[in-house]
Amino acid sequence: MMNCLRRYRNIEEFDMSQNLSKASPQSDPDGVETPTILVVTPEITYLPEGMGNMSQRLSAKAGGMADVSASLVSALYDQGADVHVALPNYRRMFNEGVKDLHDREYQRVRDNLGEDRIHLAEDRIFYHRDEVYASENKLMALAFQREVINHIIPRVKPDLIHCNDWMTGLIPAVARRLGIPCLITIHNIHTEKMPMAELEDRGIDVAEFWNHLYFENPPYSYEESREGNMTDLLASGIFAADHVNSVSETFLYEVVEGRHSFVPDSIRNELSNKLHAGCATGILNAPDVSYDPSTDDALAMNYDHKNVMEGKAVNKQKLQERAGLNVDPDAPIFFWPSRLDPMQKGCQLLADILYQMIADHSDIGLQVAIIANGSFQEHFHQIVEMHGLQGRVCVEDFNESYSRLGYAASDFMIMPSRFEPCGLPQMVSPKYGTLSVVHDTGGIHDTVEHMHHDGSMGNGFRFQHYGPEGLRWAVDEAVGFYKRSREDKQHTLSRIMRESAERFNHTTTAASYIGLYEKMLGQKVGR
Repeated sequence: MMNCLRRYRNIEEFDMSQNLSKASPQSDPDGVETPTILVVTPEITYLPEGMGNMSQRLSAKAGGMADVSASLVSALYDQGADVHVALPNYRRMFNEGVKDLHDREYQRVRDNLGEDRIHLAEDRIFYHRDEVYASENKLMALAFQREVINHIIPRVKPDLIHCNDWMTGLIPAVARRLGIPCLITIHNIHTEKMPMAELEDRGIDVAEFWNHLYFENPPYSYEESREGNMTDLLASGIFAADHVNSVSETFLYEVVEGRHSFVPDSIRNELSNKLHAGCATGILNAPDVSYDPSTDDALAMNYDHKNVMEGKAVNKQKLQERAGLNVDPDAPIFFWPSRLDPMQKGCQLLADILYQMIADHSDIGLQVAIIANGSFQEHFHQIVEMHGLQGRVCVEDFNESYSRLGYAASDFMIMPSRFEPCGLPQMVSPKYGTLSVVHDTGGIHDTVEHMHHDGSMGNGFRFQHYGPEGLRWAVDEAVGFYKRSREDKQHTLSRIMRESAERFNHTTTAASYIGLYEKMLGQKVGR
């Protein structure tokens, strides 16, 4: 077992944990007891068909957490693990997936979920939502955790609980009280704070586990802290969990080393404690399996590593026609796929160099395709109008199929993030034979290696200094690669596509989580 597993406070707590977690053990065909894993997540994209009547119809996604949760549950199920999932009952979103069913049939199928391994948290706040996160996030998080704590954990009797982000931050404290090993995954550094009185008003009996929570000020007693001492949900999750993982090892160390001023001291200190105790790791996310140029139906032509140059040429023409860019097969296209958020994504760096970048490389007709939403979009529209860059720069609203075409049609993907907990575009791009132009930070550092001078190693172009000069240097490096012979580019892109398919996939990610589970439990998970 890992040395960061809990110490029981007394024999009563130990006995309670044994009664809870071992009440209904599962066994594999050889008679070996199989641990029960409960994955608690506010979002997921799909579930294995065998897990329940509606497993393929339950989809609620806002980001990478949904894909990671789906791939992990699928891998656990495939290897025979006793895996269960707790998620909110987003009735409206789930009904979209079952709109071919009559209401009575939908209700019958939903009622049968409890007999399977999918456990829906019930509350009106979930029922009519069109998206996972909105203005009611705090209330939704409390309702979700209330149902998991009061109903789902007692029903499932798990041997290990896997939580995700601040919206599940109270559950590790409950798990510690019950003696259940718990992992929390940090996808985004965001937290919420509220007093215990507010938690109790939402039906959560905090008095049972309050001493495993993280407070804004040192708590002297339950009564003293109940009204005014704010509980930090994400810090509580980190504090109480047996193990913590971020979705990038480099980002984990950046946080602990104080590289990012936006990270609260509470989060940094607790992550530091876990890391130095050997109870924190980094496990990269992976792109959805549908990001495959050989099968992606959003493309004008499907292709693989063998015909990457031909496939990208056909898709380039399609994108140029659709986006109003000059139809020029010899023009390199730089593609921006990330949301236009100046706080994180570095879009102001591109704005600073955009005109000069186009002007300096007019001899090869360099083009920029921005297919993304966000507060900074209007600035790019203004630059295009001011400098007459129509035909050389397009600024389009995000659309899933449009974005996929962008990956296939472009030669380079721009991602100059100030910070990046993980990032997915830099893992999607090489699958499509598109090279990344990126700032060397967080998950980007873990996934993009600077191109070797002969193209034999590397999958993109990284710059160290966060500023327009750094981005411009990386763009010039990319243009230098673009001017190489067709044969050289074909050879390099073919290598990169093969390597990325082997490296950035859900099987690899899930294997890392399963290995961590087995260390925490001291036994094999599944067959």
